[in-house]
Amino acid sequence: MKGREAKAARMEDILNLPVQDPPRAEFSASQLKWVKIVGGRQGGDDVALIPFARVEDFVKGESSNADCPASFRVESRRRRREGSTSKPRVDGYIEYTLYWCSYGPEDYRDNESVVGDSLGMKPLSGKGSRPGRHHMMRGCLCHFTVKRLYIRPSIALIIYNQQKHVDKTGAPCHGLLDRHAVGTRAMYAPRISEELRQKVMSMLYAAIPIDDIMQHHMELVQRHGGPLNRDDFLSRNDVRNMERLVHNSSHELNENDECSVKIWVRRHQKYVFFYQERTDTEPFIMGIQTKWQLEQMLHYGRNGSIAMHSSFGRNKLKYPLCTLLAFNTSHSAIPVAWIISSSLICQGIHKWIGPLAERIYTKDPTWQLSSFLVDDCSFKVSLIREAFRCRVLLCLWHVRRAWIRNLIKRSCHSGVQREMFRLLGSILYCTRSNAVEEFMQVFVDQCAFMEYFRERWLPRIDALISGMKSLPTAGPEPQAAIESYHLRSKFKLLDIQYCNLWLRVDWLIHMLATEYHSSFWLDQYSLGTGCFENVRDPSFTSSAWHRALNILDVNVILEEQNLLLAKVLSEDRNSVYTVWNPGSEFSLCDCAWSKRGNLCEHVIKVAFLCRTRQFAGTSLGSQGYRQAMLSLLQKPPGDPIVLDHANLRVTQLHEDVNSLEELSNSGLLQRLPAEADSQMADYVRLFPPP
Repeated sequence: MKGREAKAARMEDILNLPVQDPPRAEFSASQLKWVKIVGGRQGGDDVALIPFARVEDFVKGESSNADCPASFRVESRRRRREGSTSKPRVDGYIEYTLYWCSYGPEDYRDNESVVGDSLGMKPLSGKGSRPGRHHMMRGCLCHFTVKRLYIRPSIALIIYNQQKHVDKTGAPCHGLLDRHAVGTRAMYAPRISEELRQKVMSMLYAAIPIDDIMQHHMELVQRHGGPLNRDDFLSRNDVRNMERLVHNSSHELNENDECSVKIWVRRHQKYVFFYQERTDTEPFIMGIQTKWQLEQMLHYGRNGSIAMHSSFGRNKLKYPLCTLLAFNTSHSAIPVAWIISSSLICQGIHKWIGPLAERIYTKDPTWQLSSFLVDDCSFKVSLIREAFRCRVLLCLWHVRRAWIRNLIKRSCHSGVQREMFRLLGSILYCTRSNAVEEFMQVFVDQCAFMEYFRERWLPRIDALISGMKSLPTAGPEPQAAIESYHLRSKFKLLDIQYCNLWLRVDWLIHMLATEYHSSFWLDQYSLGTGCFENVRDPSFTSSAWHRALNILDVNVILEEQNLLLAKVLSEDRNSVYTVWNPGSEFSLCDCAWSKRGNLCEHVIKVAFLCRTRQFAGTSLGSQGYRQAMLSLLQKPPGDPIVLDHANLRVTQLHEDVNSLEELSNSGLLQRLPAEADSQMADYVRLFPPP
């Protein structure tokens, strides 16, 4: 039953109607207030205004009618270009879409009525009977029109032409109210839901046999006491049809890569939140987010964190891939959006981050992000803060990985590697302007690494140091999850068997939206249900952070008097691993995994203990913070204006530390030693703000 109707209005007055945006993921006509139109072509019809971005939510809500489960299909669609008319009507449209219940309009319940009745019930689109659907046509006249208004493109005008699921006689023709449909599939929706389709397709992409899929489905149906909706009638033919789609799908929709991408975008508009073609002046930018990814971002991003993994495949793929990651309850990274750009991702962030944030807040205006992790100091932090209204943290995972891998590759002596890595980390927090020059002079004999450092990092080191001073750094937990995602992406997307396809963007898009997307969907499904755990690859679902949880505290030898190194015993106590510079963001272990440039469980476990025991001087960020406070305590400024400014700055820092305590406790942020915080509190007491 539809919502309460207001008094009648003329079509010329529709722009004065309120735009309704129910605070639900999906909503139906019963949650809207309708106005009946008087006169004109739409006379007698009910109308309402909603945000155009929520049309799909309305269609899904209408399809979930408890008395008459249905599936609304697009019967006809027309589009106009902006600027195509100089004097548009008040109900003029950019896009016109007619939705019709899939149980109509033709009626094939009585074979004798096929010739006579169906001819008079064709919709305006002029479409005739649909081969293969005769068994489901029951003459349903329920349909509505959606117009994306020309004058206000962000608004959709819904015109409900016939809201009841009835045939030409006015009698119910399907659902629970139709007595002739009782005991048949006409009691339920005519097609399986998008959720079940996504579920089955993901299983097929994961190479799960049809027999296993059907057995799992029947077990679920039996568990809730038999068929309750159309999804419960999933047949082997349904699965075979989807399997055929999987096998016949191809990334190459056109020989030309750019044309192929355009075709994909046209077919999957609801997955694309931003698209810009490459021109002589503008780079190619494409943002992809499926419905499932949107749901994961809304769920795990609420009061949580989103991390950026940028520039993946820069040296192999045609265009590098940037991924936004959310962290689930098991601290694993889930891709919630992909951005492909022909330019540096930091240069185009101002174009796509706004549409992405709008997409999120349109779904849930109350959604709030706690922190956003960036891995590049060149990002405009102000844009991120403005879009998501959250804190921004700096993640050093890619810096750490690049330095370790190149030190191991270009420097032979392990002792030199450890010392160079420690000093590289200390440079980021050093206040001396000549720290980089001193480092390069001390290790001038390491020619191979110095050449790499001079070419790759020297132009960027100042921006990195500046970023370290202005942004808090993320802890080891999110870094371990990001590393696991990176290795998984490398294994799946940079497999040598695809080397001939790396230079095609349409292949990358196809892989992301099908196989790669399905693997993460299946991980989450298996995590929530316990099913198909044998299909999951434990090497990617378990990060170094998870492995660190299995190391007992008694197997870690850590002396507060000697923080140069720590010892970690293996589970069988037959092996001993040494962690140098323990507790720091730039710790280094001698295990095989760490020597390959990865973040190992021994480093993370030692960092845990350093944080819980609050060993002073472990984190380089804490050292720099404490040194700045000590220097201010020892030499307070004599100028009253400077002193007032210093007092204000310290007070602000103290408030920031208190507000970041929650992030520190969750492991997303490096914890400050208690000593540093107490020293700052002492300074506030010595020099209280006026």
